[in-house]
Amino acid sequence: MDDQDVILFAMREYFSSLGYEVDCAGELGQAVGLVGERDYALVIADLQLTGSRCTEGLDLVKAVREKSRATRVIMLTAYGSPEVEAEAKQCGVDVFLHKPQPLAEIARLAGRLLEGLPCVS
Repeated sequence: MDDQDVILFAMREYFSSLGYEVDCAGELGQAVGLVGERDYALVIADLQLTGSRCTEGLDLVKAVREKSRATRVIMLTAYGSPEVEAEAKQCGVDVFLHKPQPLAEIARLAGRLLEGLPCVS
């Protein structure tokens, strides 16, 4: 989930090329709907969608956690702080990353999460 189409496109293309099945959402409601309809092994979500002080990504994490504790979650943000990162971890985020991140690094961490290995970002 990200509000920037260019990021969604890049993520979709990159992860698809690695053999992952990818769904994308640009809005919270759409993302929550997808999570409610399908079981996901991994969710990658932006923290903020509509402004510099909004944290819609945490709402998605809560929806993911209500459905499945097994789904791994990576959160990306350009507006992180230690307080927001702590809140994200409390909500169930496995990996909290600051944008920009190379797609290869996100994929490396995703692979480790899916294998049940510890992640060091």
